[in-house]
Order: sequence, then C-alpha cells, then structure tokens
Amino acid sequence: MFELKELAGCLPAYKFIGKSNPTINDLAMDNREVKKGDLFFCIEGFTVDGHDFAAKAVEAGAAAIVAERELPVNVPMIIVRDSKRAMAIMAAHFYRLPSSAMHMIGVTGTNGKTTTTHLIHRILSDYAMETSIIGTMYMKYKNKEIKVKNTTPDSLTLQKAFSDMATEGVEAVTMEVSSHALELGRVHGVDFNVGVFTNLTQDHLDYHKTMDNYARAKGLLFSQLGNGYKENHQNIAVLNIDDPYFDLIETMTAVPIITYGMDEKADFRATEVNIHESGTDFQLCMGNRIYPVQLKMTGRFSVYNALAAAAASYASGVPIQTIQESLAAIQGVAGRFEKVDTDASVHVIVDYAHTPDSLENVLETVREFAKGKVSVVVGCGGDRDRTKRPKMAAIAEKLSDYVYLTSDNPRSEDPEEILNEMKSGMAHNNYSMILSRKEAIFEAVKNAEEDEVILIAGKGHETYQIIGDQTFDFDDRLVAKEALKERY
Repeated sequence: MFELKELAGCLPAYKFIGKSNPTINDLAMDNREVKKGDLFFCIEGFTVDGHDFAAKAVEAGAAAIVAERELPVNVPMIIVRDSKRAMAIMAAHFYRLPSSAMHMIGVTGTNGKTTTTHLIHRILSDYAMETSIIGTMYMKYKNKEIKVKNTTPDSLTLQKAFSDMATEGVEAVTMEVSSHALELGRVHGVDFNVGVFTNLTQDHLDYHKTMDNYARAKGLLFSQLGNGYKENHQNIAVLNIDDPYFDLIETMTAVPIITYGMDEKADFRATEVNIHESGTDFQLCMGNRIYPVQLKMTGRFSVYNALAAAAASYASGVPIQTIQESLAAIQGVAGRFEKVDTDASVHVIVDYAHTPDSLENVLETVREFAKGKVSVVVGCGGDRDRTKRPKMAAIAEKLSDYVYLTSDNPRSEDPEEILNEMKSGMAHNNYSMILSRKEAIFEAVKNAEEDEVILIAGKGHETYQIIGDQTFDFDDRLVAKEALKERY
C-alpha cells in the first residue's frame, strides 16, 4: 500500500487537487471492479470514457481519481496529460517494479510474434530458467494458464501478473508486444532487457492510418530499451536485417543491436535452407562458426522465427548448443501451420495468417510440398483494416487453385459486405462465397481431390467466432476433423 502523494511522486508531472492524502489499497480502471480504498484511473477508450464513470467509482469506494481533466467528485484527484501512461507508470511502482526482478524479452512485429515467443520460452525453459509467456493465446507461468483479451494486456493486468510471477520465482518473461500496446502506453514501466523485431507488413491501418505510423509504433519498444530500473545489465535489440523497415527501427534505439536474417551481414544468418513437408533444415552462421539446425516446423518464415528466437536466447545467456537442441525438439505452435491430424488423403492445414504477407508466406510454403491441388478457406475480420481485404483475396487466388471466401470474425459489420470487398480483389471465377465458415470448410473438404491441400486461414488457435456482439464456440481444427470424418 502507498499513500496517494507518495505513489504520484513516480510521475514526471501532475496536478494534485484535494486536501487529504489517502492510503491506496489497490488500483482499478473499471468502476464495476472498484473496492474501498482503490485508486481509480479514468481511461478514455475506443467506445467508452472512464471519466464518465468517476462518480460511480467514488460511490463504490474509490479513495482517489487519476484523470485528464477536473471532475466533480469529492475525493482527491491527480490530473495528468495521459491517464493511460500514468496508469502504467503508477502500476509498476505500486507493485514495486516487478519487471526489474526478471529477465524481460519483448517481441514485436506484424507476423511471427506468437511463434517466436513460444520458441524463446522453450529454449529458456530447456536452459532451466523458470520462464513465463504472455501473448495472443494466453498468459502462462508456473502451473497457471490465464486467457487474455488482448495480445498485450492492459498495464494493471500486466504489472499485477509480473508481481505474482516474481513472487513465485519466475526468472524470465517472454511476451508479445503489439503496436496498439506500444501506442497506448500499456508497457510503459516494463523494464525490458531484450527487444525483438520480427517484420513489418500491412496490418492495423484502420488504427495507425499509415505504414510509417505503424512502423514508428513498433519502434517504441526499442526506444524504451535502456530506460528501466535495472542496474548493471545490458539491453539488446534483436532486429531482422532483411526487413525493409530495419533502417527505421535501427534509428529508434540507442542500445547494442544483434541482427538476424539471410543477408550476409547478419550476425545470426541462415544458409543452405532446405524446406520440406516435415520441417526445415538450415545452417546457422555466427561469424565463421556454423551450426546445423533442424526444425520440425516448415517454411521460410519458420527460419526467420527460429533465427529471432536463437538470437534473443543467445543474448539472454543461453549456449548455442542448448538453442540447437531446443529448436530441434519443438513440434510447433497451436494454430500456426498446424496440420489436422487424420489419415485422410486430403490434407488440411490451419494457420493464423490474417495479413496479406502472412497468407502469401504460408501459401508459398504449401506450394513447395503439395503433391496435388491447393485450396484456401479465408475471410477477413470485421471492424479491422478494410484495405487488406481485396489484397488477401488476390493472394489467395494467385497461389491456390480454388478459394472459399467466408466469414472470419465479422463483429459489427455485415459479413456479406466483407466478402464483397474481398471479392473485388479477384480476377477470375475460381472461388465461392459461403457466409457460414463451417459450411465453407465442409464444402472445401467435400470437393477436394486426392492429395489436395486445404489451407484454412485467419483464425488459427482461436476457439471462438464473433458475430455481431455475440461470441460463439468455433474451432477451425475441430470443424475440419468433422468434415474429414463425414467424407471418409
């Protein structure tokens, strides 16, 4: 617990309104969760504004308010320019800077974040480091697995989790850091040791508007490196030297850089890449040292994910031999180029690919080993970047023999309108539009020829579908198994 003025002292600037200096028992940003003695943060969101609920928070027992403007409440107020960032900083201090007690690795980029964080988690765990993971799929540490609403949770959730992790003996954290989280200040106050940049391709332009804005949002992770509370430690930026945005990201950090890629200048370089149906082999070159790497994951994109994980783990003190052994043992990540396990002669792969670049990468990989035709079941999410819809359809058409356009998570949008926008990118008639995702998957399996590969793209590990304001149980993998069972 802190007295209000003591806790506010961690902020670079603020205005204090009030005569009392209450003791703060806990922090809250949802007035429905406020308890007596809490400090309530008024956060302006995309659909609601926390300032409108300050009075209800006080009624529920809030001892003080943090806001961006003065409000008619009878408790002390801390007035700040940005309540999201203030919340992140104050939460870090309220929980006694828990991230400074652990080795923190943040992974950002358009594609590959989930796989890369899982690879790092496995490598560090194999090196006997007690490691937690935070990302799109869950927050996982010790024997706890917690579902998360966002790729990177809000700062209150994060800092409380970090506090629990540190208390339970977690030594390292590997986490996905989204552009939204960086832009909205969710990871302010997180003391990262290593930052990893995977790549940057089109996504989230509904929010960032331009690719330059999007790139600079990603770069904030690397600007943050070295601004933490740890003493006597070195920060490292691990950057993809092959990515077109490498130069921009490089200018946004002041810490030492380790590069990876296939460029001959890369510190961690892959050569002699051999992609096959059951995995990928390559030579990992570090200067004049060469180490063979065998992956059970296939695709050129898997090489980049492995290189990023290897570089980040090496920067974290893991010997290269452990890295080799761990990479060879990892089977893959749920919903990332995941093969639906049946004995059928029709092959189904489920992948999270939901950007033009990721869809292209996955389809090119499928094409490399497919013995028969290739078909795609794909949709685009509602209330998200609309400009990528025709591009996704065009890529699916170019790299497959047949396309089933269907619903992803339409959310508040008309599913048929989303498909019409996708259809505008199609040049030929080798497609069907089927609104029901289940029907589309069943149709694809029913129509498939022997040895055909069906890629079901967009949702990957997700076990739900959002239509309107309702969430339904839906798992591409289970539906595909049902369809295959019906066929065979």
